[in-house]
Amino acid sequence: MKVEFFRHNLGARERKSVERILRSLFLTTGEAVEEFEQGLSRYLGAGHTVGLTSCTGALHLALLAAGVKEGDEVITTPMSFIATANVILMAGAVPVFVDVEPETGNIDADLIEAAVTKKTRAILPVHLYGQMVDMKKILAIARKHDLKVIEDAAHALEAKRDGIRPGTRSCAACFSFYATKSITSGEGGALATNDPAVARLTRQLRSHGITSELAQRERAGMKKYDADILGWKYNMSNIQGALLVPQLKNIERTRRKREAVALRYRRAFAGLPLRMPRILPGATHGHHIFPIWVEPKKRDAILDYLTRHGVGAVINYPPIHLFSLYRKQFGFSKGDFPIAERIGASTISLPLYSKLTGKEVDYVIKQVKDAVSDTQARRPISAGKKR
Repeated sequence: MKVEFFRHNLGARERKSVERILRSLFLTTGEAVEEFEQGLSRYLGAGHTVGLTSCTGALHLALLAAGVKEGDEVITTPMSFIATANVILMAGAVPVFVDVEPETGNIDADLIEAAVTKKTRAILPVHLYGQMVDMKKILAIARKHDLKVIEDAAHALEAKRDGIRPGTRSCAACFSFYATKSITSGEGGALATNDPAVARLTRQLRSHGITSELAQRERAGMKKYDADILGWKYNMSNIQGALLVPQLKNIERTRRKREAVALRYRRAFAGLPLRMPRILPGATHGHHIFPIWVEPKKRDAILDYLTRHGVGAVINYPPIHLFSLYRKQFGFSKGDFPIAERIGASTISLPLYSKLTGKEVDYVIKQVKDAVSDTQARRPISAGKKR
């Protein structure tokens, strides 16, 4: 059997929605994007949503809208996809990493305040795997030191903790609609905020800094436009918006299906020599990624076994500070953030999506058990002996 790491949910409704756009005048940013932005705002309970080409673009513009500039520092986590730190460099700022919680992999809020300096401008937490960080603590630190909070919510569209949803208390939250996300347009992203000034500036920055977008000018009968700031090309297209609009209705239904798969995994793996990130009581988990944390020395062997037996498993994530770019530019080395490094060396992400069948879940469970058993049975080779 072959169980892919991910399969999307796009179907007839999404095709029909895109066909409507293909028969219309506007393929670029227009009414379909606006419909999606309004729908996502309602779902999140946020005042404003801005559709963009990626979560990376959203994070970049969020930093700029927050006033982050060259030489500033932004506190973040080393346990994330590399884009989280790259956008800080793109804004001209310096990433300042703090280590993560050993039970969740999320940024350790208790370590953040010690990393604040006179150059610190913002905190960029990541809601890893779909579980929110301790936003209450982070927001309190931000208020005390007059800092902006920008959430990387690429994994956490559906998440909630302590009554807080992404984008409702911070400067902005940024979302991804990449191919493996719970709703997808292949590539895509959005920024959600309750600050109308942040939303206005982001809309301008997403289209070269131009003061009005084409669809707006067409509706108003305008021909002329201006650009008074430097912007980027991050605007979502109507094709992307059309793919996303029908999926908004099923966000919770597909989340519950992923949650059911995750629960089956957790029950099946409870007695194995591995760990799984803790799910906090009372929190709504997005269940975007299901990682198992195994003995680092055995991780690659287990991953190889799963791959050879048809299970689509990947590594989410190697710690950012150990990538060559960050080693060379900032002098990071092994041992700087030991908890993140141990998680990075231990982690294997298993298939987790709503289209998984019971038979496929059973197969993944069996292969994980067999892989762990196989590596447990192996004996280290004595020095000087050959196999």
